[in-house]
Amino acid sequence: MPRLSVVVSQGQSANPAKRQLEEDIVAALLFEKGVELAIVPHLYDLKPDGTGMLALEGIRGEMVVVSWLYPRAAHWILDRNGIKGQVGKSLLEVEDADEDDEFEADGEDKNGDADETDDEKSGGIGSRDAPNRRIYCLDLRTPGKVEAYVEEIKRIAAETSVKTVDLMGFIGGQPQPEQLQRFLQPSPGNVDSIGEGGNGTAQNGSPAPPTPTETVPARQSDEANQPIQIEEDTARRWYPVIDYNRCTNCLECLDFCLFGVYGIDRVETILVEQPDNCRKGCPACSRVCPANAIIFPQHKTPAISGSPEQSAGGFKIDLSKLFGAPDEDPLKAAVRERDEQLVYAGRDAVGANVGIPKRQEQIAQQPKDDLDALMDELDELDL
Repeated sequence: MPRLSVVVSQGQSANPAKRQLEEDIVAALLFEKGVELAIVPHLYDLKPDGTGMLALEGIRGEMVVVSWLYPRAAHWILDRNGIKGQVGKSLLEVEDADEDDEFEADGEDKNGDADETDDEKSGGIGSRDAPNRRIYCLDLRTPGKVEAYVEEIKRIAAETSVKTVDLMGFIGGQPQPEQLQRFLQPSPGNVDSIGEGGNGTAQNGSPAPPTPTETVPARQSDEANQPIQIEEDTARRWYPVIDYNRCTNCLECLDFCLFGVYGIDRVETILVEQPDNCRKGCPACSRVCPANAIIFPQHKTPAISGSPEQSAGGFKIDLSKLFGAPDEDPLKAAVRERDEQLVYAGRDAVGANVGIPKRQEQIAQQPKDDLDALMDELDELDL
């Protein structure tokens, strides 16, 4: 039977209720046929070249990622790290939920294909070279009940199709133990947390992976899944994540940010070039993005942290309330936040005079002075 890869991303905090929910979900899936389990540290904190991302890159088939993030945020974190796929539509509803972390500041069609989302219809540039597989991202904050997640994962496993063998030698969309061996470390402390029967690691001395002509023996119904525990030393990170289904490549973020976070690739598409240059806690570039395409997954405000409720087509409605600053214009808030970070970094504040040329065009024209008159005369001379 084809197997669906399910990745549980652990939360940043040591909140016992959160840890218990993660453990209960894993335990509930231990004997679920058709499911392969992996446990990784918090998705947002994983390094691009770390063991966590390397393990996720090895998953070639369709995948479910369960994390303490909005699905938009989780999907585009994966995408920016080269783990690409179509957005899998979940039936679980997402609600705004408060976080206790550091930075607290409609189904499928009859063919089984995911419905096109509002973001996919919004005119964004989209993910480049996304393969024909689906990645389902489930938010652990909603609904917060083990049964709901397990039933949704079972529904996805029943409806999804996973390639049995691909040209890379991966079987059932899952990397073979010897391919994972090079970056998996034993984690005895996780034996109790994942339930009886799982040891949390790939085993040394695993048999050689089957050749592409071989098949994988069916798992016995009484045999428990052995979750793969991915170990990586992580620290809390803060960087922007671009939702390319909304991004129009206007480059306003590149103009606005003065810390070298953004860049462009060979085809002049915006990207987060130096994520760790971002100033911790500052979401200013997200506020100036016309399409609401920049996500800071750990920000306390839902519209900035990836809430799906704000569609790109309606982003102009009551922006001040939407971004959590009812008494301050979003552009003014962004300029203020950027100036604060410049001063903290030992640089001079620049106000609204730098990096917002397109927004400046919308400002009402001021009465012309003598210098303006002189410039007009020079223009008329057409020198």
